[in-house]
Amino acid sequence: MILADEAVTQAFGAALAAALRPNDVVTLSGPLGAGKTTLARALLHALGESGEVPSPSFALVQPYDHLTLPVWHADLYRIDRPSELIELGLDEIRSDGALIVEWPEHASGAWPDALALSLEPLDSTSRRLTAKVPPSWEGRWPLPHFP
Repeated sequence: MILADEAVTQAFGAALAAALRPNDVVTLSGPLGAGKTTLARALLHALGESGEVPSPSFALVQPYDHLTLPVWHADLYRIDRPSELIELGLDEIRSDGALIVEWPEHASGAWPDALALSLEPLDSTSRRLTAKVPPSWEGRWPLPHFP
């Protein structure tokens, strides 16, 4: 699927938010500048976040537990060893909400049940989005509220 510009990316993020359930993991892959954080921000705003949504690059995990569906947004770019991932306790928080993970390749194989999205820049505004859809998303994918 092609996300032609930031407005389409935001619409996709809103549609994804509408389909999200507790215990879901959505991973976002792609090179620097591919739009991973833009998509995560759109999803969080659609779930009711009215404040700033900073990139969790330095904090590693940014909780949004005040939303109707609590979401934790993680950025694993700076994770070098699997033991560091265990210390973050990301799987423990899934029972209460959803997990959005940027740079999941730094934790290869950690979430085999994730909706795995990959973004590839095509030019300065458009992105190609590909998805690996797990069985738990049956009936929710393709997203019914996205053109």
